[in-house]
Amino acid sequence: MKVAFATDDGVRVNAHFGQSSMFAIYNITKSSSELVELRRIPDIAAQDEMGKIDSRIEAIADCTLIFLMQIGASAAAKVTRRKIMPVKVQFGSPIDEQVKRLADMLQGKPPMWLAKVLRAEEEEGAGVNGSNG
Repeated sequence: MKVAFATDDGVRVNAHFGQSSMFAIYNITKSSSELVELRRIPDIAAQDEMGKIDSRIEAIADCTLIFLMQIGASAAAKVTRRKIMPVKVQFGSPIDEQVKRLADMLQGKPPMWLAKVLRAEEEEGAGVNGSNG
């Protein structure tokens, strides 16, 4: 699964969704995890608040989870409508620790919120490749 991390430095989760200058995108499975890319958000001075939110949602549209410090209610609603689950973590939380924790959860019995996300992802994928895990 692809997971985004709201970051200003590519190392720590240290950004509010609406102000994040970039997202670290990781591919995380039960057996491995890798940094796919750092997606920078262009700074468009004339962009209003909704434009900022929409451009960030587009940047993470292929992700299943977004780890962040904070997210406003309207942004959270838009993100979840796109079937991306926001996960709040402590400011400055190292991305590599979050990646490891998530990989560990995938190997064991995932918590209810993660199991639900995985089920939704499987159902979406089942239409494409006929696999159910």
